Amino acid sequence: MYFDTIVAISTPIGEGAIGIIRMSGAEAFEIIESIFKPFGKDPNEDKKMVYGWIMDGEEILDEVLIVKMFGPRTYTKENVVEINCHGGLVPIRAILSLLLKKGARMAERGEFTKRAFLNGRIDLAQAESVMDLIGSKTKRGYDMAMNQLEGHLSKRVRTMRDAMMNLMAQVEVGIDYPEEDIEDITYSEILESLSTVQHQVATLLKSANNGKIIREGLKTVIIGKPNVGKSSLMNALLKDSRAIVTDVPGTTRDVIEEYMNIGGIPIRLVDTAGIRVTDDVVEKIGVERSKISFNEADLVIFVLNASEPLSDEDLDLMEHVKNKHAIVIINKTDLEIKIDENEINRHLNDKRIIKTSVEKEIGIDLVENAISTMLLDDDLEINPSEIVSNTRHINHLELAHKNITDAMNATSNHLPYDFIEVDVKEAILNLGHITGESVEEDLLNNIFGNFCLGK
Repeated sequence: MYFDTIVAISTPIGEGAIGIIRMSGAEAFEIIESIFKPFGKDPNEDKKMVYGWIMDGEEILDEVLIVKMFGPRTYTKENVVEINCHGGLVPIRAILSLLLKKGARMAERGEFTKRAFLNGRIDLAQAESVMDLIGSKTKRGYDMAMNQLEGHLSKRVRTMRDAMMNLMAQVEVGIDYPEEDIEDITYSEILESLSTVQHQVATLLKSANNGKIIREGLKTVIIGKPNVGKSSLMNALLKDSRAIVTDVPGTTRDVIEEYMNIGGIPIRLVDTAGIRVTDDVVEKIGVERSKISFNEADLVIFVLNASEPLSDEDLDLMEHVKNKHAIVIINKTDLEIKIDENEINRHLNDKRIIKTSVEKEIGIDLVENAISTMLLDDDLEINPSEIVSNTRHINHLELAHKNITDAMNATSNHLPYDFIEVDVKEAILNLGHITGESVEEDLLNNIFGNFCLGK
């Protein structure tokens, strides 16, 4: 497929030892040859690094190393050039400007990977895994993204789609040639085929919750009334002074979010403003944001002050916490205990309760252990090829599962084959949306628009 020549900076902007500029397209070699002066080595060998200068007429812009990569054995399946120059803003931008002047155009976000997809080197699920790979926050997330980049998820989805397409072909024979001497597929055979694929879809969906946690992180929100030790707990878990800690109630006015790694799982740890009724305008905004974070949380860490009796604010929060996945922390146990633990157990008898003294660094390891096991099923350790993590993929798998269920109901009721065909076609369409066999241009633009420049 022919495309024009695109170029972009592929390394982070700023001062650095090396900056890389990537160019891809039919005129990539012609453009680089017009500005590159090599020293010694033949600059036309495939995937060989060559030393020389980038020249703008008689002016030397930078001392560089370039690599020519001959299509189709490249990332985009086109001719690709990578220029390794000095990493400062001035040389990178000077070379980029020269390449644009010579006929290349600025690449759009994700356009190199989009070309890899459009040229058939990777499918859409593999393309999306590229950004998961770049954005992975733990080794486990990296392994999952790499597995999907290698095509394991795509292979499973394609196998299911092929089975559905084969079934549809057999159903259509019964619709199009009802009077011909052709042996029709029976309702029991249709049901057996649908049941097999439905089980395969359900197996992938079973992993969806764990997959999203590995990919996006377990959103863990620390809540409680002011001055119970929420910020101190966050700092202790992060092993860093990220949140301001004082004896003044209401110090935290906004939501603070940081990532941490527990057992290979990325934890989106969120410290919130103490939830209470207040007339302070700024603190009131913080409280509202805390409530929003609470509602979106996968896991809640509810902190209570052991040195104070339970207040109306504590009891009100308990009513909300009891319907969430939560861990209860009774903090400040190094002080005189005044809290009524029996009352806590009466309201939150199904929650794990941990006693801590963040000040004395007591119980922090227990909190970490509780977080790592909370919400995570035993099947988190399943093979990465059996995990689906992308929200878009999960959505289409859910739709395909419903389509297959509807087709099975129609089959069980011995409805005409036309009714079965409609649902089978929809299932094929939804499975095809995952790998890109059936996808619209707007969706492609939306997906690749989330990529970084130069990828």
